[in-house]
Amino acid sequence: MTETNIFTQYMQKRNMIVKNKKILQSSYIPQNLPHRDDKINEIVEIIAPALGKDKPSNILIFGKTGTGKTAVMNYVGKELRKADEQQNCCFIYVNCEVVDTTYGILYNISNQIITDPSKRIPFTGWSLDKILAEMTEYIDKEDKVFIIVLDEIDRSFQKNGDDIFYYLTTINEVLQNSKVSVIGITNNVNFTEFLDQRVKSRLGEEKIIFPPYNVEQLQDILYERAKEAFDDGVLDDDVIPYCAALSAQEMGDARRALDLLRMAADFAERNGDTKITGAHVRYAKSKIELDAVSEVVKTLTLQSKIVLMSIIRNTEDGMSTMTTGDVYAKYKIICEATAQSILTQRRIAGLISELDMLGIIHARVKSFGRAGRTKEIELSTPKEIIAMIKGDELFKDLESHKSKKQTTLI
Repeated sequence: MTETNIFTQYMQKRNMIVKNKKILQSSYIPQNLPHRDDKINEIVEIIAPALGKDKPSNILIFGKTGTGKTAVMNYVGKELRKADEQQNCCFIYVNCEVVDTTYGILYNISNQIITDPSKRIPFTGWSLDKILAEMTEYIDKEDKVFIIVLDEIDRSFQKNGDDIFYYLTTINEVLQNSKVSVIGITNNVNFTEFLDQRVKSRLGEEKIIFPPYNVEQLQDILYERAKEAFDDGVLDDDVIPYCAALSAQEMGDARRALDLLRMAADFAERNGDTKITGAHVRYAKSKIELDAVSEVVKTLTLQSKIVLMSIIRNTEDGMSTMTTGDVYAKYKIICEATAQSILTQRRIAGLISELDMLGIIHARVKSFGRAGRTKEIELSTPKEIIAMIKGDELFKDLESHKSKKQTTLI
């Protein structure tokens, strides 16, 4: 008999209604990628010469998050390995959001090529020149066509500039036997504007744009996954259309649609429910949005946190709406309590606008005709986020300061 533990009650309550959870992960590569056949064929036509040891053109792939760029490239890579009976190719994938330094990218590429553990490049300690020379030597020894996919390349550029792209696009000039083709993937349609002209012309020999999915296409994607992930009758009829509609509003993001369906299924299982309904999707939507706001709040600057705390404090004092002047008055008090420098009211108005753009507060302009205009500000932050801000280390002495003020007034 299994010993009772703290997880027992939750596992007994949980009703397992998902047959295969990995099917609902955005990282899963299905056998069929609906509505991306044209992009798959376009990429295959460009890189097919690699099977005959001819260098394909470099490719730059553009598209917003969740438009299938990564899934398509990994699918093409898997198919390329199956087709490469003569072992003329080597497909290498690097996510530059995860591996975002020049050394890290070269280390990752090299150790996908070097099979002998004793000769692998160390995680740290070498100069870039040494790792470049070692990698070039190993690439040339293989006598193959290397197709190197750099996903989220704009992340690496922001941190390191375009050195890595310059090297990888010019490496063929020093190779005697092997050849290298680079495929860059980015969400930023303006990415090439920041590159050196030499890199720009080499990296973007072929450009492919992935458009967002529409609501019907998102439904097709979800239905394909649902066939493998659930038994018949587990999903209410409105669940997939609802997930697709919500995601279509968010720029046709298939990743978001899958996250909604996966989280809705998870919530249904936790509740011990036998079916997934629209209510589960609504809960998943609120949870995803809360997590997104939470991440934004964590990255706020010190001064933006003080402005947000000023709005929270005014709201707690009974102000359902307030002006920039009201916020600034409270802001100065909090700056004094936390020993922070005080910015001008004009600058605080700018920070209020930034918080509004992030969706953390609502700030609308109210006109008084000749008397001028002001902003009407109200708090729209979930209580969980308010608790996060109030628990910030910056405000740990704020309550005691408030108590001292009140004692002085008495």
